[in-house]
Amino acid sequence: MTKLKFKKDKFNNARKGGSKLLELNCRKCNSLIAVYQKDGPGSLLRLYLDRICSPDKLVNLQKKSIKEILALRCEKCHELIGTPYIYEKENRKAFRLYHDAVVKKIRKL
Repeated sequence: MTKLKFKKDKFNNARKGGSKLLELNCRKCNSLIAVYQKDGPGSLLRLYLDRICSPDKLVNLQKKSIKEILALRCEKCHELIGTPYIYEKENRKAFRLYHDAVVKKIRKL
């Protein structure tokens, strides 16, 4: 895997930094769903598409139209993890996560 770096932009600054990398695993089968940069404190309610670091299949999805983006499912067991939508407050594309769909683990850079 390539060396990951934190994205620093207006969204990161609005949350006063405090970024961490999270490994997100399927609650049902424990397979890796994504590596995600979480900015700021609080619960993980949504995955902003521009903060997904891997796998390559999910990176750069923010460049697609929201209608072209399929629901986020586990590759292994096909469990539904989240649905794509536009977070209106920041006008950003994201996956709305289903409650307890993923297990989070902090990952070192």
